[in-house]
Amino acid sequence: MDGDGTRDARGTHANPVPRPAGPPEVPAKPPEAPAVPPRPARAPGASDGSTFLTWLRTPRPQALPGVWRFGHRPRPEEEAERVPGRQLLSGAVIAFLVGWLIWSLLWNGYLGGWWLLPLYAMIPDSWAEPHSFASVVVVYAYYVLIAGIIMVGVGRLGRWGEIWRRYGPPAWRRAVPGAVPPPAPEEDPAAWPALRAAGAHDAAERLAADARSGLMRDVDHARIARAWQGVQRGRHSLATFTGAVLSHGSAACPHPSGARDLPVRQARHDLVTGQVRIGTAADDARNPYAYRGTGLALGPDLLGTSLLAVGPAGSGKTGSVVRPLSESLCLHALAGRAAVVVVGAAGADLGPADAYDVVVRIGNPDSVYDLDLYGGTTDPDEAAVILAEALAGDLTDQHQGGDTRRSTTVLAQLLGPFRAVHGRFPGVPELRQLLDGAPGPLAELRAGLRAAGQESLLRELDARERQQGRPGDVGGVLADRVALLDRPAFAPFFDTSGQSRPFSLKALDHPVRVRIDLPQRGHADASRMLARLVLAQFTASVSVREDRSLFACLVLDDASGVVTPEAVRGVQRLRSAGAGVVLTLRTLDDVPRPLRGPLLGAIGCRMALSGLTPWDGQDFAEVWGKEWTEARDVTDRQIIAETPAGKAVHMLRRVITGKAPTARAVTVRQVERERWSASELAHAVPAGHAVLSLTSVKGEHAPPLLVDLRG
Repeated sequence: MDGDGTRDARGTHANPVPRPAGPPEVPAKPPEAPAVPPRPARAPGASDGSTFLTWLRTPRPQALPGVWRFGHRPRPEEEAERVPGRQLLSGAVIAFLVGWLIWSLLWNGYLGGWWLLPLYAMIPDSWAEPHSFASVVVVYAYYVLIAGIIMVGVGRLGRWGEIWRRYGPPAWRRAVPGAVPPPAPEEDPAAWPALRAAGAHDAAERLAADARSGLMRDVDHARIARAWQGVQRGRHSLATFTGAVLSHGSAACPHPSGARDLPVRQARHDLVTGQVRIGTAADDARNPYAYRGTGLALGPDLLGTSLLAVGPAGSGKTGSVVRPLSESLCLHALAGRAAVVVVGAAGADLGPADAYDVVVRIGNPDSVYDLDLYGGTTDPDEAAVILAEALAGDLTDQHQGGDTRRSTTVLAQLLGPFRAVHGRFPGVPELRQLLDGAPGPLAELRAGLRAAGQESLLRELDARERQQGRPGDVGGVLADRVALLDRPAFAPFFDTSGQSRPFSLKALDHPVRVRIDLPQRGHADASRMLARLVLAQFTASVSVREDRSLFACLVLDDASGVVTPEAVRGVQRLRSAGAGVVLTLRTLDDVPRPLRGPLLGAIGCRMALSGLTPWDGQDFAEVWGKEWTEARDVTDRQIIAETPAGKAVHMLRRVITGKAPTARAVTVRQVERERWSASELAHAVPAGHAVLSLTSVKGEHAPPLLVDLRG
């Protein structure tokens, strides 16, 4: 059975990349004794499923947006007042001495015998006889009661309970968590209670047995859970699902590639919640107390609002953000939950090629796949819109109201007639000739249209010829842009004759993993144009998908020159389409000034890495806004003792608190301040850190948080 979201993608040019065969085996002379021990049947540490079961049963409580939920322990919203340890211990010792003094005074009769009156009033006179056992017991019990009352009083005064919680066994138990007890069978996720409730007891038993024996992985669990969702939604039958599970166990409902895991993982992933951990919230006063020290993670619920990361080269955008997110989305794709397209420069650290189903290496003659220049569409108008955005999107009016209608019109006037005559769209050399106005190709088109009786398309071609060469005609500009792709390095690519294997982003209806390497070295302008092409095709294709429960994400490692008015409008529509984009920039100067505000407003998750410039920090400070905070103005005035007794008391206070005696005046007022100022973003973010704000697809917000990307 094909699980939900794991259908074959052959019809959309998304076949898995062929793997080269290994080197031939050369027979060797058999040694007298084995040189190495035989290969174990299982991986080390995988003799049983205890590790997997422990991972699966670990609590994942609901938490604030971005909190790493795996084993998370919620913290209070506000920080409790914490007394310094030196002051706490000194107060406890002094309270003990005070209690000891009070008991000594009572025991030795310096305070009189009034404290014994309740004892004399309660016991009979006959018990007061000497050597009476009852009198001895009652009297000493009364002494213990009085001592206990004194101890409770001085204990509260000296905060002994806080010392016990901070330094005693409760703190040790928190530091060394114990084993998680197994849950009840009806609540044990390893027993698949949802399948049992639906009557699929045999399938649940088979999956539970595979989990106990160590045959199931986290990807298998997520993939089968996704397939079960398809059964619940009516896309698959229960009988088909049950038969597949009984036949193949944890390997049922496979991904079209047959892979059940990635070749290598660098980040920490939790496929139950769909999160990937990217760092730890710093224990900083600017972070809310509930976030301090907790793990920070991202998942489809946050990436659905898109992510923008800005930081200079070497700040960790690729290694700390793009690589973990790419790994996570590829794992989601193997589980049938997501489709991912990762775009970056050739040689970038985006994971091994074996982690992807389709690898498009533009400009590399060894590339197995080609890139469809027209996005897999057969509509000339739609193809013209996508191609115009790629060729001239950065040349339009940079205000958000700007568009590429003139370029779209010119391309549509040529693409429609060409497809009507040849049954396909033009290749790069043919398109360049048509835009240049070469008489031969235009005359050939005209003759073909007349032979086919396409009068309406003849009028389109006539209009193009009339506009050609006039002031304001964008045909020459488009021809110059197409010339960037009409280079010898790209000759085998963008073929439309059917002789290559073009990949189209129409394949995002399936859980496909795609990597596109751009030839930035020597072809920087062409790379930026191709990046705009991929982004335009992505925003156009995900909005017309039928199954929007399959999360689609485009990861663009370098978005320089990609942000256009149409791109911003496309990003704004992604949240409702079950999709998102991840963009990285070295500086916001790579985005035209009129588009910076709309871009930051369209993106839900914003990240400013260390090394940001003050003018970039100003844009982030404006979009993060201000908040009301309590400002405390404290004035300390040292107290000067005049008498020897006063000096002794001041010396005692200095020993206990470690500070000189002062008279403090505190003024508290409410002020409105920036959450993070431009200066703080530029100079107060340590190396390896970033300031990250989050927004979920449900509208939940997390304020800007200082995150250690190395933790």
